Amino acid sequence: MLNSHFKSIQKAFLAKAELAKNRYKDFRYYDIPSYAINGLTPKKGYVLQQNIAFGLKARQRLDLYKSNKPHAKKPLIVFVYGGAWTHGDKSSYKFLGEAFAKEGFDVAIVNYHLAPEYIFPSYVDDISLALNYLQQNAEKLKISTENTMLMGHSAGAFNVMSLMYQAQAYHNFNQAHIKAIFGISGPYHFDYKGDPIAQDAFDQSIPYAEVMPYYFVDKNHVKHYLFLAANDLVVKDQNTLDMHQKLTEVGNHSEIIRIAKTGHKSIIGSVSSLFSRFFSTKSEILKRMNEVLDQS
Repeated sequence: MLNSHFKSIQKAFLAKAELAKNRYKDFRYYDIPSYAINGLTPKKGYVLQQNIAFGLKARQRLDLYKSNKPHAKKPLIVFVYGGAWTHGDKSSYKFLGEAFAKEGFDVAIVNYHLAPEYIFPSYVDDISLALNYLQQNAEKLKISTENTMLMGHSAGAFNVMSLMYQAQAYHNFNQAHIKAIFGISGPYHFDYKGDPIAQDAFDQSIPYAEVMPYYFVDKNHVKHYLFLAANDLVVKDQNTLDMHQKLTEVGNHSEIIRIAKTGHKSIIGSVSSLFSRFFSTKSEILKRMNEVLDQS
């Protein structure tokens, strides 16, 4: 009788443990800062539309932060998060949506398919599909896409740069509406073969020179702002330096901005309204965005 009761308790415990495992399987220790920041982020200054479907698959969803502050140029930021292409979710970046929506920018934060189940170029395809959706449904969403700024952090910076520079060009969205790219701590030129962080996100049989956006840069009108964290121990500065050189070689605009007192993860967290007064990240981004808008 007692043994039967113990087995019943054990079974119930294992069932709950499995449920918890499934619920938190995507949780990582480095999510803790995002969860903490989001919990303290103000919920005013914007209207949030969550889980907007831009495709048929489960992860083809975006969150849209529509600013309550009027802006003559009605700019749109499309933000793509990092996570080594294997991890991440738009819900972890409420602080970023709020930080720029309060300044008059509408902000779309985009989910995409993750490795190892999906590898390059599937996650870039998702971002392209999201851009097409936003442009085709701008009137319904009550936004404008004519002054779009692409912004990506880490792997997300690779993704947005790859939208513009790939062997197979993306033509399903209007590139003329892309006014600027803000690449934050981005890996644009590296060999992923055997790389412990990135190897699962790429086909190891394909040489990196056939994938990296560095090799496909061509002349265009887009302003490029490449942000470096002064204490980045994850992505080497050479990625940014190489990309900047290639962009300028073809006559494109490119500017490198180094942010003091930040590391690979903290550089994106420093745009939060809670911390932006202690770091120059947000002010430097806004300065460039407003310059772009003044010229448009």
